[in-house]
Amino acid sequence: MTEGQPLIVSTENLTCRFQTLTAVDQLSLKISRGEIFGLVGPDGAGKTTTLRLLCGLIEPTEGTAQVVGYDVSRNPEKIKDRIGYMAQRFGLYLDLTVQENMDFYADLYGLARVKRHQLMELLLKMTRMGPFLERQAGKLSGGMKQKLALMCTLLHQPEILFLDEPTSGLDPVSRLDFWGILYQLVKDGVTVLITTANLDEAERCNRVGLMYQGKLIRCDAPEALRTELQEVCYAVTSSSPRTARKILSSSTGVLSVEFAGAVLHLFLSPSSVSPTALERSLEEAGCGPAQLTPIKPSLEDVFIALVRKQSREAA
Repeated sequence: MTEGQPLIVSTENLTCRFQTLTAVDQLSLKISRGEIFGLVGPDGAGKTTTLRLLCGLIEPTEGTAQVVGYDVSRNPEKIKDRIGYMAQRFGLYLDLTVQENMDFYADLYGLARVKRHQLMELLLKMTRMGPFLERQAGKLSGGMKQKLALMCTLLHQPEILFLDEPTSGLDPVSRLDFWGILYQLVKDGVTVLITTANLDEAERCNRVGLMYQGKLIRCDAPEALRTELQEVCYAVTSSSPRTARKILSSSTGVLSVEFAGAVLHLFLSPSSVSPTALERSLEEAGCGPAQLTPIKPSLEDVFIALVRKQSREAA
């Protein structure tokens, strides 16, 4: 959390079940105003369901959630007026122009003519969408569609934005452009909760919550997550990496070993076995020359290691 900032989202044991499936499992989470908070995990981890719970779109099975000072179950209407929600699927009208879509949403929010003109001018300047006002939404590029959806979501000046994988499928330039807009919004006082399956993208967030099978398995700043594991991360080079991975996977003290391009990334308990001993084992098995070099893990490395650790503990 951001020190000294009041909470804008708070959940306690928030749970959502669909028949036999527990989509969100005992989620306890606190988000401060002014944060970019990333909810990260693979498909099916519970990210979208969490957003829908916080927006008051579905009822929790158990637990509580407060957003912008209101209980989600008791005061959903008061919350909806103060939040913005962008779903994964583009939800605007493809046969309407950029201007017509914005006017439609301004009418829905009941914005006065003078205020809507001022807001639209600011949003068009921020997103650089001014030259495309008369273009139909269906004829926009993927990045432009996301900018238009974001502008319509921002028209009523929400305090917090809930964005469900908004950069999925965008090219690198459009993704960078979109993040530039988010940073500007945060400077202007908006809080952002964004979901993503992209661990590299999560590095851009102030804090990250790692979700797996409905559970929040870790929550901290990206840098803290990369340094909190007791196991040390190594890059492993070998003449036969596939065989080396098979050998290392069954070695004592190895938490996880996965491919990262042409090399392997290995998490090793320093008290169980030495890197030198593992290098020797690989060379004796015909995988030499082999070398283990300590490295700083990526967020993806950490997430995989944490999932492996949780699976072993559960077993």
